[in-house]
Amino acid sequence: MTVEESSSPCATATFTAVEEQNAVEVPPTFHKNSGFDSCTGIYHSLLQLGDKFQIPDKHELNIAEYVLSHICYADDQSRVALVDSATNQVITYSELRQSVHTLASVLYHVLGVRKGDVVLVLSPNSILYPIICLSIFAIGAILSPANPVSTESEIGKQLRESNPKLLIIAPEEQHKLAGIGIQVLLTTRTSNEDVLCVEKLIESCNPPLELPETQLTQSDIGAILYSSGTAGASKGVILTHANIIANITILKWLVHATSSQEDVFLCFIPMFHVYGLTFFGLGLFTAGVTSVIMQKFDFQAMLNAIETYQVNHIPAVPPVILGLVKCAGKLNCNLSSLRRVGSGAAPLSKKLAEEFRESFPWVELRPGYGLTETSGSTAFFLSNWQAEAHPASCGMLLPGFCAKVADIETGLALPPCEKGELWIKSPTVMKEYLENEEATESTLDSEGWLRSGDLGFFDEDGFLHIIDRMKELIKYNGFQVAPAELETILLSHPQVLDAAVIPVEDEETGQTPMAYVVKAPGSKLTKQQVIQFVACQVSPYKKIRRVGFISSIPKSAAGKIQRKQLVLHTQQQLTSKM
Repeated sequence: MTVEESSSPCATATFTAVEEQNAVEVPPTFHKNSGFDSCTGIYHSLLQLGDKFQIPDKHELNIAEYVLSHICYADDQSRVALVDSATNQVITYSELRQSVHTLASVLYHVLGVRKGDVVLVLSPNSILYPIICLSIFAIGAILSPANPVSTESEIGKQLRESNPKLLIIAPEEQHKLAGIGIQVLLTTRTSNEDVLCVEKLIESCNPPLELPETQLTQSDIGAILYSSGTAGASKGVILTHANIIANITILKWLVHATSSQEDVFLCFIPMFHVYGLTFFGLGLFTAGVTSVIMQKFDFQAMLNAIETYQVNHIPAVPPVILGLVKCAGKLNCNLSSLRRVGSGAAPLSKKLAEEFRESFPWVELRPGYGLTETSGSTAFFLSNWQAEAHPASCGMLLPGFCAKVADIETGLALPPCEKGELWIKSPTVMKEYLENEEATESTLDSEGWLRSGDLGFFDEDGFLHIIDRMKELIKYNGFQVAPAELETILLSHPQVLDAAVIPVEDEETGQTPMAYVVKAPGSKLTKQQVIQFVACQVSPYKKIRRVGFISSIPKSAAGKIQRKQLVLHTQQQLTSKM
């Protein structure tokens, strides 16, 4: 059976693996350990939300209403929602709700923002960021967050595609958007007191004016988020209110299952990214926990914040975990409060996971997997023993998700332990790409299946393993080589701080693997030593053929290796030698 031939609808898991006594009747072709249905070729989630955490089916519901409804009914309105790690300024849940209503009122009545208008937000993390996002959602406008480190041309592309009515900008980013003729609202005060800013408006516009009914529904567009573009040009991902509400519901269930309301989370993941937005900008408010916000990532500042605020949880990315491992014996601060570290946005190798657990045995490490196109979620670990038992995996399918693994050549739906392209279906899957019909049609099929572009497989226990991006596979003499596999080996070398593997065009073989390596200070490691180190651990076709030493590996804000920058750098070097 090919993937295209399967038409079985995706449903929430019919039983919970952890509590089989609650299982209901399932088809005889359904494997209770892996969740694989051999009749349809579909992997179903083995987890269920339960009655307390059902995804709301009310049509007339928006993201802000959903999030704020949890705040309204919170037991303790004086509970701290947000803390600024740099200034120690706090916002309680009561103040958060009030600030959202106030700013939404200003956006509507003063700045004329209406349902369907796009508001582009260009700002680093701040305790104002979630308030801005929720205010935009509350009036039915569409959020389009931008990366503060983007160049003027990159932001220009986003402006042309999304056509915003209003720009909300951090003062230090104004120069990137000068003279474009679109109304601007700054985030914080400047020396010019006449300039409108979010900070001042929230303080001065109380009580807020009433907002008219927006007649907003879950099917309306909520946000346009831009993919990282590590394997090509970035694309605008259109997410509906239903997509994001479903993701928040799953996140609320996940936090409830793994944390307590007294827990403190640390945010240095950028909130313009789906990982930071859905987790810290929206989802955690429904769980009533406290989030400490860092404006941007700084390793020592992160360590200080953990100690100062007794942080329990860090949603992180692999480079941060690598940094902790490399510096494990040299840390001069107390991390005893830390209980759990999550990992997402990029693959976490088995070797690095094992080294982290050895260095920080009291901390649970739980990798996960998600895409901008799935509103940030897909798979995660519910328990530490699962993560330790499956160290190369990124978890189980979350409730409401199902998947297929399609053979790259034939399109056949594959059983457990066979590698292919991961296809995903869930209520969180995007509506479409912005103004890119070709990309939408090549990514979403008529039944709502999302082709992830990731090469992976499910093991016999239903745990998902991601090998690499299919577009990043290196084609050597007809063989497929996964850069992530070679990078894992390189990072296990004691004199290698970081590494990336890219393809180099070759007339005889098509492509050959090349490694860029960041050496440890004082290391005398040679290129030939790097080549030999990898060669003795891989098949001949996977050998590294070229090596370049570099001061740092270029990465996106989410921690993904920006291979196209390295490919361009290599091409320029080769051209200059001709």
